Amino acid sequence: SQECLNSSSIIFNTFDDLDKEVLQVLASKSPNIYAIGPLASLSNNLLEIQYDLLNSSLWKEDTSCIEWLNTMEPKSVVYVNYGSITVMSNHHLKEFAWGLANSKYPFLWVVRPDLVIGESAILPREFLEEIKGRGFIISWCPQQKVLSHSAVGVFLTHCGWNSILEALSEGVPLICWPFFGDQQTNCRYVCTTWGNGMEINPDIKRENVEALVKEMMEGDNGQRIRQKALEWKKKAEAAISLGGSVVTNFDRMINEALSHG
Repeated sequence: SQECLNSSSIIFNTFDDLDKEVLQVLASKSPNIYAIGPLASLSNNLLEIQYDLLNSSLWKEDTSCIEWLNTMEPKSVVYVNYGSITVMSNHHLKEFAWGLANSKYPFLWVVRPDLVIGESAILPREFLEEIKGRGFIISWCPQQKVLSHSAVGVFLTHCGWNSILEALSEGVPLICWPFFGDQQTNCRYVCTTWGNGMEINPDIKRENVEALVKEMMEGDNGQRIRQKALEWKKKAEAAISLGGSVVTNFDRMINEALSHG
């Protein structure tokens, strides 16, 4: 980190309103700090580049889920994705599965083949029978397109930074299950500072999954969190609009680079 601060310039995938205090501290140590995120929104709206063309995924995306989402009611679907490297026990997989099923809400669940530690991710046959017509299970998906879809009501996530920013940009509230690294810190900010999500107990129980999904979709606390998520969406949109902090920082970064030839 010290080597990073010694660099002539540092670019952060965030925006001023989201990480104001942290950015101020860093700017006091290194003046050329540029917050130009969320990059997905910046590339799509300002640079007119499709972010998914720039994004190199470890897994092949399956777009069939978008057609399924098109058949769902607005804000009715639970989207579940633990990222590209998070793993769990077979017991936790089953607890997640039955928690989602028992919530009775439709869900789109990304289940990678290597999601379960040391074995293939195989869901119980009785579970698959139970969720017919309201559960869509896929090995990978175009996440930005999913999160921007009107049918998605909540995102159960591992709290990877890209996932958080993509959800925040689309106003989607979060249920957080962090796995390692910065995900723990990201989760804390989501749940205690930004207010756009809730954390689930690390030792997954189906009852907790069911309860949190229902709370986020229909509860009073869930309503407050959903409202906060929409507020952050507006702030992110303002940041990448003309005259916003991201555009200003981007221009400043380009001018600084050009001045050094």
